[in-house]
Amino acid sequence: MCLTLCLTAFLAWAQDDEFDDSDFVSAGNSAPAAAAPSASESDDEFDDAEDSYVSRSKKEDMEARKKFEEDQRADEYANSLRRRDWLKDRLMLEIGMGSRAPFMGETGMGMGFGAGAEYITRWHIGVYGSFGFLPKGTDNDFDDIELEGGTGWKAGINYYLFPKNPLHLGLSVSYGTVYFDHDVKPNEDNIRPLIKVNGFQFDALITYLTNEWYFLQFSVGMYYAPELTKAKEESISYTFDKINKEYVSRVVNPDGMSKTGIVFGIMIGYALPELFPDDTEKRRREREKERERSSK
Repeated sequence: MCLTLCLTAFLAWAQDDEFDDSDFVSAGNSAPAAAAPSASESDDEFDDAEDSYVSRSKKEDMEARKKFEEDQRADEYANSLRRRDWLKDRLMLEIGMGSRAPFMGETGMGMGFGAGAEYITRWHIGVYGSFGFLPKGTDNDFDDIELEGGTGWKAGINYYLFPKNPLHLGLSVSYGTVYFDHDVKPNEDNIRPLIKVNGFQFDALITYLTNEWYFLQFSVGMYYAPELTKAKEESISYTFDKINKEYVSRVVNPDGMSKTGIVFGIMIGYALPELFPDDTEKRRREREKERERSSK
């Protein structure tokens, strides 16, 4: 009897222990399956995130490319405006020598030195004026005799061609001091007085001017002095010789000063785009400001 009771109790204990282990195993296996998503669901979420990143990156790249192309077009537009017209609304300060600064004379090599200003309108018509001086010198034939110096002036109108090219041909008409010479007889101070003549001048111009600051101009032309066409009794070129009772030339040339002559000159200068900006210059400044803002 006792043996039977002991065997029954042992079997009951063994069944309880097996039941507890199976419950633990089943619970452990079922928990992860319920908490973790399936492999297909994880792949779908990863693909969606990757697609979202790619589309956002592509959109940003497209916007950056569009902005770059717009900037390029804007720069090309500003540059093309400048290429269309390099002349209009330009102010130049000039210095030089020769007939435009502002006069020449004697043997054709005597030159005045001066400075001037010119403003070119949008119609390519320039208005200019110059003021200069002739330095005092020594007579080439007599070292003890000096040549008097003096000043001169000139004002005129220029018309320029070929605004799309850096080299512009032009025509000029001006009035002012066009010619000088010296009296053949020195005065009491042993100085040969200066004789200046006013008149008209007609020039052909070759000018280098772009959107930059530099300005260079060569000119060659002819002057015409109406006052030298007067009769000897009224001409500045002649004086009355009381000994011979006749009018004689005041200059070395026995026929007096010529009413016409060939003249030339050269001017260099500084173009001032900052003071009088045209439409192109304004556009260029806007582009620079935009680039500065975008770089910050």
